[in-house]
Amino acid sequence: MRALRKVPQYAILILLSIVFLMPFLWMLSTSLKGGTDDIFSYPPEFIPKSFHWENYSKVLSMYPWGQFLKNTCLITFISMGATLLSSSMVAFAFARLRFPGREKLFWLVLATMMVPYYTTLIPQYILFTKLGWVNTLKPLIVPNFFGSAFYIFMLRQFFMGIPPELDDSARIDGASTWRVFWTIYLPLAKPAIITVCILQFMSAWSDFIGPLIYLHSEKNYTLTLALNTFRGIHYTDWHYLMAGTMMVSLPSLVLFFFAQNYIIGGISISGMK
Repeated sequence: MRALRKVPQYAILILLSIVFLMPFLWMLSTSLKGGTDDIFSYPPEFIPKSFHWENYSKVLSMYPWGQFLKNTCLITFISMGATLLSSSMVAFAFARLRFPGREKLFWLVLATMMVPYYTTLIPQYILFTKLGWVNTLKPLIVPNFFGSAFYIFMLRQFFMGIPPELDDSARIDGASTWRVFWTIYLPLAKPAIITVCILQFMSAWSDFIGPLIYLHSEKNYTLTLALNTFRGIHYTDWHYLMAGTMMVSLPSLVLFFFAQNYIIGGISISGMK
């Protein structure tokens, strides 16, 4: 009887899952179609009449995807390490160190989350132009060494939940502040650290606006920017674009599928709603 009561709940969840999966399934269907006539046929055909798996091989042969993948991985993994190191250090300082104006500075950091990205885009572009960094990967990597307000907040919340007695015990044994942070707090914050790495990976891997603004030459293109080349002013190769998008989005989808428990667990343990 109890199981029967849950049938409507599961039915609604399955229905909502199908609704949210529709864009992905349509993208997969489009990537396997032959061309414009098949894609824009009426009535729309969800299942292609014939599956054109060669679309994927043609996409791979069009551009130097190895170079694009190298650029994307370089940006993504350096960004992950830089963001994790800088954000965790700042979060530890706000959580455990005592210094004048700590709370005001913390609220100032949180206030930066309310500033839209596009508000600072022009000043940043002018700055990077004067530094000679435009058309290089530096504008997409270096800012990550200054931390992220969201990750700082999340890690601080997690650090605040660690008993302060651990600090006192370590300091009695002669541990420095850096040693307390490196050998005690970081290992205990493993769930939150994994969450930061996953979220930053997905953000850097799928970033499009940043590469579009700062990267001009093809040798510096990222995967997402390379996909934009399939879009023309008068014509778009939708089947090739969808095939390329499927391949580019696959790592993020696989990572989220296997790591979603870490994301939910890391955020819930940190006390965020």
